[in-house]
Amino acid sequence: MNLLLDFILRLSRFAQVIAGISLTGIMGLTVTDVILRSLGRPIVGSYEIVALMGALVVGFSLPFTSWVRGHIYVDVLVQKLSGPGRQGFHFATRGLGMLLFFLIAWNLFKMGADLQRSGEVSPTLQIPFYPIVYGVGICCFLQFLVLLGDIVKLIRGKYE
Repeated sequence: MNLLLDFILRLSRFAQVIAGISLTGIMGLTVTDVILRSLGRPIVGSYEIVALMGALVVGFSLPFTSWVRGHIYVDVLVQKLSGPGRQGFHFATRGLGMLLFFLIAWNLFKMGADLQRSGEVSPTLQIPFYPIVYGVGICCFLQFLVLLGDIVKLIRGKYE
């Protein structure tokens, strides 16, 4: 099981690196566009690139953030539960989360295939949408695996 958890962690870290590179790219592009725009030479399609890279930032940062529990976690109610009640709550929420992210990933893969078949591209730069959609779908499946890893940790008693 340690191999599974290590594999999930490595994939999550790799996705986080892609998210970080995308965020850095957004910042660099925005600063450059603002400077060039003030000189009358804006970067054509910068809004499209920022929007597509924003999807990468959100999608690719999700698994690692969830792995390290870096998201906002309101546990006022959960803390009032007994040990077994708390564990049952965590099992239920992780199970529902797995179902949700599996369905999201499945639908994003279907959407990516539809976009690839139709040849849908961005209006200005003609960038195809399907690689971004596939990438976010892969990250949603990775989030499914992160939640599976949480369940493994719950079973082992090493979750909290």
